[in-house]
Amino acid sequence: MSDVIVIGGGLAGCATAYYLAMDGVSVTLVERSDLNTLASGSNAGSLHAQIPHDPFITKGEGWARVFSPTIGLLSRSIAMWRELPALLGMDLEVSLKGGLLVAPTETQLRDIERKVAYEREQGLVVELLDRAALRERAPYLADHMVGGAFCPDEGKANPFRVAPAYAAAAERLGVRILRHTEVQGITREMDGFALATSAGVLRAPRLVDAAGAEAGRVAAMLGIELADVQGFPIQASATEQVAPLVPHLVYFTGEKLTLKQNNVGTLLIGGGWPARLGRDGNPVADPDSLARNLAIAVSVVPALAKIQIVRTWAAIVNGTDDWKPILGEIPRMPGFFVNFFPWMGFTAGPIAARIVASMVQGREPPIDIDLGPFLPKA
Repeated sequence: MSDVIVIGGGLAGCATAYYLAMDGVSVTLVERSDLNTLASGSNAGSLHAQIPHDPFITKGEGWARVFSPTIGLLSRSIAMWRELPALLGMDLEVSLKGGLLVAPTETQLRDIERKVAYEREQGLVVELLDRAALRERAPYLADHMVGGAFCPDEGKANPFRVAPAYAAAAERLGVRILRHTEVQGITREMDGFALATSAGVLRAPRLVDAAGAEAGRVAAMLGIELADVQGFPIQASATEQVAPLVPHLVYFTGEKLTLKQNNVGTLLIGGGWPARLGRDGNPVADPDSLARNLAIAVSVVPALAKIQIVRTWAAIVNGTDDWKPILGEIPRMPGFFVNFFPWMGFTAGPIAARIVASMVQGREPPIDIDLGPFLPKA
């Protein structure tokens, strides 16, 4: 019997298992398919620190005030990303050349300025750029962009490598990883939890739910409602390999867009455009979303018009309406912990895992911000 069972073989689960094992805790990780096969390995690898612009506009400044403390988690996680390749012994293609949010109108530039005020209150370094400064910083952008904001602590990493690197390091520390093992039920026992799985019954005193979009379903096995936890089908696209063009992570105020270029020259185009669910319930790319996403990308970076798209894919990403993470022990179910970070879980994976791993051990997490807003309320 392990001290802790972690459910979920994505970035959240693999990283939590690693940090627990690094502290000397015995861990079993259970994944119903293979590692890194869902959102952790299907996202476009963006490392975010700014308040997302789309919900800032659609949900308003009240939402921004509530969301703002999350910036501290993202910033501290990005600091961990800088050290991860050396820690895990693998090139994760981490590149932090900054993020650019650009605006085509003066009105939208004023929106950026209002958002930056919240970001700076949380200690995030953000530089406001007028048209001339933007043109000097990013000459690849369309001429009609009137300005924007530059955050130096943003960038990208390779989502195909990170969770497997954490898993391999965890296994070197003695973590037992059970792939293709489905959790069919969870029972509370006097000394912990019993999991009925396709590989037999597993027991542990403590349990971590790091199942991403399935976190609510896992919690429900113990009668716990995580009402806001949902899965959303979204899609992204990749181009052919081209010469260096876009060094930054680019966002746009007009419509949903993320744009960046990886180490081999592929441009990754996304921004949270909705995909569809196929007959089998799996996400499939939506041609309408693809056409709109690419049209916006070309309007922001005109040179994309001559570059070929070679792949578009869809995935389920975990999210909540308020965008706030759920990190820690369920108050009415001692020993049951949740590691759930919506929408930007790739960025926050390292810090969220470190926080939860500390909480599982009854230790104070090594982070200098108030974690109260992120504790489970269930």
